[in-house]
Amino acid sequence: MSDNSEFMKQLRVRGSGALDKKMGIEIIEASPQRLVATMPVEGNTQPIGLLHGGANVVLAESLGSIGTQLHAGPERKVVGIDINATHHKSATSGIVTAVATAVSLGKTMCSYEIVITNDKGERTCTARITCLILAQR
Repeated sequence: MSDNSEFMKQLRVRGSGALDKKMGIEIIEASPQRLVATMPVEGNTQPIGLLHGGANVVLAESLGSIGTQLHAGPERKVVGIDINATHHKSATSGIVTAVATAVSLGKTMCSYEIVITNDKGERTCTARITCLILAQR
């Protein structure tokens, strides 16, 4: 079984969070080093029909938190401590795809860069998240 398959198996056992389900986030590939997910634009828009910037942030935080959890192991808890996003271009339909790449995987802290693109492969958002791995209690 490849690493990705083993990590995807862990995610299936763990399940998705309620917000990820509401947003329609689907994890396609997962490992501590790299995660890929999609999210529909429909249902995640502002009143004027553009993908809500907060939806991009939810997608980015989900991937960073999941990647950190896979790195830390199931017995540890993780929390996001910093996130930022730059919105480059709007999306009005279809799906967006996010690729999270680990910048740093440490003992207590992990950081990811998340690039979100539209159906045409155009970058719509770049985000960065740092997560803290909590001490076992």
